[in-house]
Amino acid sequence: MTLSTGTELGRYRILSPIGAGGMGEVYRAKDARLDRHVAIKVLPEETSRDPAVLSRFEREAKAVAALSHPNILSVFDVGTEGDVSYVVMELLEGETLHDRLQASALAWRKAVEIGVAIADGLSAAHAKGVIHRDLKPANIFITSTGIVKILDFGLARREVDPPTGQDAANTPTMTLDTRPGMVLGTLSYMSPEQLRGLRTDARTDIFGFGCVLYEMVAGRRAFVGETPADTMTSILKEEPTSVRSSAAGVGPELDRVIHRCLEKEPEQRFHSASDLAFTLRSILADSGAVKLPVVEGRGKKLMVPLIAAAVLLAALGVWSLVQSSRTADPALGRAINSLAIMPFESGGGGADTGILADEIPASIINRLARISSLRVIPRSSVFRLKDKNLSADQVARELNVQAVLTGQVTQRGQRLSVRAELVDVATNRQLWGERYTRDLTDIVTVEEEIAQSISDALRLRLTGEERTHLVKQSTTDSEAYRAYLKGRHWWNKRTRGAFQKAISFFNTAVTLDPEFALAHVGLAAVYGTMPYYGFMPAKIAFPRAREAVRRALAIDEQLAAAHAVSGNISTYFDWDSAAEREFKTAIQIDPRYAPAHYWYAAFLMERGRVEEGRREARIGVEVDPLAPVASWVVAYGLFCDRKYSEA
Repeated sequence: MTLSTGTELGRYRILSPIGAGGMGEVYRAKDARLDRHVAIKVLPEETSRDPAVLSRFEREAKAVAALSHPNILSVFDVGTEGDVSYVVMELLEGETLHDRLQASALAWRKAVEIGVAIADGLSAAHAKGVIHRDLKPANIFITSTGIVKILDFGLARREVDPPTGQDAANTPTMTLDTRPGMVLGTLSYMSPEQLRGLRTDARTDIFGFGCVLYEMVAGRRAFVGETPADTMTSILKEEPTSVRSSAAGVGPELDRVIHRCLEKEPEQRFHSASDLAFTLRSILADSGAVKLPVVEGRGKKLMVPLIAAAVLLAALGVWSLVQSSRTADPALGRAINSLAIMPFESGGGGADTGILADEIPASIINRLARISSLRVIPRSSVFRLKDKNLSADQVARELNVQAVLTGQVTQRGQRLSVRAELVDVATNRQLWGERYTRDLTDIVTVEEEIAQSISDALRLRLTGEERTHLVKQSTTDSEAYRAYLKGRHWWNKRTRGAFQKAISFFNTAVTLDPEFALAHVGLAAVYGTMPYYGFMPAKIAFPRAREAVRRALAIDEQLAAAHAVSGNISTYFDWDSAAEREFKTAIQIDPRYAPAHYWYAAFLMERGRVEEGRREARIGVEVDPLAPVASWVVAYGLFCDRKYSEA
């Protein structure tokens, strides 16, 4: 199906055609929400109504979207608009390996370097249970900056579970395409088991890799015949000629690696792509080894300091690389130290999906907020932008950040699908992306993994305390945690009915897990807020809030929110000096917990310490600029100065 310029598929606008293949036509398009160019693959019109083709098309999108690796083409989205099914991918500039090889074979070192990158990508895919099954030069892309990308998982299939050992090779598949007797793939690069229609596993990709590496080095295909039948016979029966006969400088080690990849029996090949990558790296390292000079008669004496000097230089180089990579964007050489985590989109499928789409990113914010080298915009500010349909670039300008995390949550029964994408807004480049499909009981684990992945993608340097907070589990009871998320969701609605629902859910959480400190803090926050809205008398609400805070701090004294609520209770109910101590404790534990700054500012202003209060309010505004309470505290400072019009 040919699309004209200007055609819109969801939020994507077609700009121009790029090319076409067996699985569809590819177009350059613009993503209106993230304001970046992408590639969109759509099924051709003559095959769009074929259920088998549609199934393969959808499988390609799901298989690749589950992966996140620099050597694998990233999939951002998949959808259907009218009769058009499409998948949205990163847009690459460069050429395929097939095009590169049209001129000549590659120097063996260059071929091995490309081979290492391909093997790394395959290793990442195999770890997630995804097998390519159609590896060939046309499906390897070399970008204009030299990055190697594996393309077109159109023949990929997913195992039931990622492989955990040798027995995983016999894991049954979830698709009909891999049943015995079904032959898929590109003939010259197909493994013997594919030609026989037998069950395939990761070692099938090892064979395809061997065919590609052979062609890069030798400049010709490993298996070829005058007819398809001749080619099949060659794959099944014949041994390819050694690459050393036609390629200069190829050593016996590389020749052995290629022939081991091309063994007829899967058991004789490399057992994993990671082993293959390690072996290829060893060949490169051995070939580039420095030959240390030895002075006649005193070689042993001179060799020792030379080795020491070489080791020291190498160590310094590695140290410098590690130090710079911890804080800098590897592509730009600049630090990324500010982040906005937007509420995720709700993909539907369950009554609580919308709540989870809000609260999962809010929890990720809380996990990352304690990292001193990263400025994370608090929930109250990012949620002010929730329904404005802003692009990542617009969000970045509004909140003055360098990176934006977006995502989507979909629920299917007791299964939850969470997709997240981290974008560097200056370059519109994806820093990280992943799709998680888990049981509802695994929400906490997903939050941990996303927070950890963001930290890794931004090369953040963490203290031991920050690393602990990043993966800290506040409860091991999944039902209690879901009740807590619902309570937090309704508490932020700030209506009488919502407060009652929040109390109910927080009570459920602490009943299921009495040691769930954050749920006790939630109860304290609700009860401590209700009197301001006139929803509950202070003499009833504040004692309940104080008891909930007491329980929370008995479980975990390092909860900034608990100390801040305690300070608020002391300010407006007890009217004692403990308030200032509690606010200071909260700020010491978490200097970026904005409510503590705002409430402390109000406390100071009410006691006539207006200038101190203003300073504290300014800190709160810097941390959480769009929070409604920010305007209130600033206005209160003006009121205390009798600047009523400005207030």
